[in-house]
Amino acid sequence: MGAGHAHPLHLDRPSPVHRLAPEVKIAAVLLFTIIVVVTPRTEFWAFGGYALLLAGVAAAARVPALWLGKRATIELPFVLLAVALPFAGHGPRTEWLGLSLSIDGLHGAWNIFAKGTLGVLASLLLAATTTMRDLIVGLDRLHCPAVFTQIATFMLRYLDVLADDARRMRIARLARGYDPRFLWQVKAFAVSVGALFLRAYERGERVYLAMVSRGYTGRLPRAQGERAPAGQWVAAAALPVATAGIALAAALG
Repeated sequence: MGAGHAHPLHLDRPSPVHRLAPEVKIAAVLLFTIIVVVTPRTEFWAFGGYALLLAGVAAAARVPALWLGKRATIELPFVLLAVALPFAGHGPRTEWLGLSLSIDGLHGAWNIFAKGTLGVLASLLLAATTTMRDLIVGLDRLHCPAVFTQIATFMLRYLDVLADDARRMRIARLARGYDPRFLWQVKAFAVSVGALFLRAYERGERVYLAMVSRGYTGRLPRAQGERAPAGQWVAAAALPVATAGIALAAALG
């Protein structure tokens, strides 16, 4: 499934985390994220403990902090939203450097920033240590609904084809002396997106008919290969178990 396709978030490094089966890593990250989300936003030290756990995973996986930091900027729109909450929030307010800030807004901003950042970093670590093909295999082994894994498989296979189509359309537009760069020139970009959508739709229909003619029944063969041994499940469980321990200590404290 998607053999030969790489994605820019994967780091091919020899590490114990890379060698874990994809399904155990997916389960560990999912449980970690759930525990982080349900942690009360006022348990500040617990989020610091979660960050230390991710730092330990990053060190074990040999993923550089700078690499994570650059790619974590994807959450900037949410950070900007969080910055606005203390000013727009209601309820009791506090003064800081001459600014009137909502206490509930400050808690909301912290909640978005802390949980969002931890979730993004955990996802980046999963992507850095697992190829796209292995992610799909892991989801299939975890009995994710077949429709999702099939859509992901086809997307992975044809993403490069669509990217090449978009590149050729841009080159053709440039060859005709038109390179829209301003907002009032957005029509050309919209037309290109529409044409690309129609090409993708027609190609998808042709591929589907070709597959049906070859016996496709709506489900791809299940991923073959050895299941993760119990030792790998135990090793991967260290992250969610430690996270649950921190959350429990914070709740009891």
